[in-house]
Amino acid sequence: MALKCGIVGLPNVGKSTLFNALTSAKALAANYPFATKEPNVGIITVPDNRLDQLASIVNPQKVQPTTVEIVDIAGLIKGASKGEGLGNQFLANIREVDAIVHVVRCFEDGNVVHVDGGVDPVRDKETIDIELILKDMDTVEKRLEKLKKHAKTGEKKAVKAVETAQAIFNHLEGEAPARTIEVDEDQQELFDSMMLLTAKPILYVCNVDEDSIESGNEHTKRFNDSVKDEGAEVILISAGIEADIAELETKEERMEFLQDMGLNEPGVNKLIHSSYRLLNLITYFTAGEKEVRAWTVRRGCFAPEAAGVIHTDIERGFIRAEVIKYDDYVTLGSEAAVKEAGKMGVEGKTYEVQDGDIMHFRHNS
Repeated sequence: MALKCGIVGLPNVGKSTLFNALTSAKALAANYPFATKEPNVGIITVPDNRLDQLASIVNPQKVQPTTVEIVDIAGLIKGASKGEGLGNQFLANIREVDAIVHVVRCFEDGNVVHVDGGVDPVRDKETIDIELILKDMDTVEKRLEKLKKHAKTGEKKAVKAVETAQAIFNHLEGEAPARTIEVDEDQQELFDSMMLLTAKPILYVCNVDEDSIESGNEHTKRFNDSVKDEGAEVILISAGIEADIAELETKEERMEFLQDMGLNEPGVNKLIHSSYRLLNLITYFTAGEKEVRAWTVRRGCFAPEAAGVIHTDIERGFIRAEVIKYDDYVTLGSEAAVKEAGKMGVEGKTYEVQDGDIMHFRHNS
């Protein structure tokens, strides 16, 4: 499955600089609002040391990591929900992504202007929140009008739908995002069908200066305090450092640079791993002489569904899955050794795939 994350934030917070560094693309990064008008799309390879380890054991003809699609959405401003600053276009771009990566500026730099005159990540976040909530209120209000017409028939289900939609509208009107609404199982279908912007899971990225990358600064402390009740993850990334890393040619040069900076991993790794947690995703592998490959599935999925990520025909014709645990594969050194040790499981349709499983599917053609 393809994961699609949208980077949002006010103009000049470092979105496009971060996007360029993450994807090695060259989106326009300029010191003025609306440097990005059309969304830039880039593909990031998901870093996974387990894939490298498997490849070193199997020595396949090809190694295929899984990927994340990153969309750099133009900077939102006050009034975006009413179409200000190409707002309607920007909000439509957000609707198409699986998760939102909200970048807030947490660094001081007199050479980079701020659209609102000064650095205040809490205010900036609230500006984005309000615009997204206002757009969602508009969406719910329009749906309510249609539902109320249908409810005039007196049909019990239609009346219940009006009550649900009204409750959602009231929640949004209280300036709370849709992701914090608790809906019953029978309300979920209506809620999902509205495709509300603020229902999307969110990851906050504090864009900091080099000196603040480890422990943050006063801006990040204030920001963390402001979102503590959301249950959302906040990570620190320096777009400037990521841009420098992206310029280096080899993995060895990048590792040396990170060591010099006192860092264990680049920000792109933190962002991707956080995005996986946010969307409840895991990785399983297929390993053979032709290819060692990583595949992304949702946590809790069963073996046939995982097979369907490779091809729908495999899911339809699923017979069984042969499963090897990653640690067993690495410890014993080959598939043959795993089988000999009796460590390979043969699983049916109700097997729940685990992160790191190495799988081979048997199926009818």
